[in-house]
Amino acid sequence: MPYRRLPNTDSARLKSLKSAHVKGKDLPPFKLAFSPSSFMKMQSVLPLFENTIYEHKNSLNIQAEKNKEYQNRLKKVRLYISHFIQVVNMAISRGELNSQCRVDFGLESYEKRVPQLNSEEELLEWGEKLIEAERKRRMKGLNPITNPTIAVVKVHYDKFLEYYNYQKSLKKRSQRAQEQLNEMRAQVDLVIQQVWNEVEDTFGDLPEEMRRDKASDYGLVYVFRKNELSNANVFQTSRIEGVG
Repeated sequence: MPYRRLPNTDSARLKSLKSAHVKGKDLPPFKLAFSPSSFMKMQSVLPLFENTIYEHKNSLNIQAEKNKEYQNRLKKVRLYISHFIQVVNMAISRGELNSQCRVDFGLESYEKRVPQLNSEEELLEWGEKLIEAERKRRMKGLNPITNPTIAVVKVHYDKFLEYYNYQKSLKKRSQRAQEQLNEMRAQVDLVIQQVWNEVEDTFGDLPEEMRRDKASDYGLVYVFRKNELSNANVFQTSRIEGVG
């Protein structure tokens, strides 16, 4: 016997709600296969669900769109921070800067290499550290590091920080939209289940095939198991050949 399958995707949920909603608008209450209270719940939840789906998709689209520029900013600031550190180490190697300069920048452990700059947090940490250290050096009257200067590094660092914070806000927005969608799904599933139960109860006394046909008009979905599908195909073929 085919079994009833509740929708498990948002598009299927919308389709189910809209099918039943059309019936609710087209038929008078005494001819409707589900209760007026269920119809009221449906009228309430349908536009909210559509809006929540739109907000979720929109937030993800904006996040993906802005992420392209964010990744460019991330690569750029990583490049400038890395170059600045390399310039410091090469200047010390050439004797143009004393070894204390490496201590000032927190590079004691990075005499011949650049620190890991893989994560956003590492870039933020090193960018802030280098900018502050160079500011203190300049206040002492020491010659600035050049090519790149810390001013250029700071321009890219500040821009990256701006995009980093913006991307975090977009991520939070997407997470909130996802949470709201999850809550709406639970509400929608309850409404759909209630409507489907009432529809099946209304047509419960009809023959099985007729009951399924009537219920399907309200958006109910029935699925044949594999063995039932084979039998149904054989039966349908036999009917066609018999008519011929």
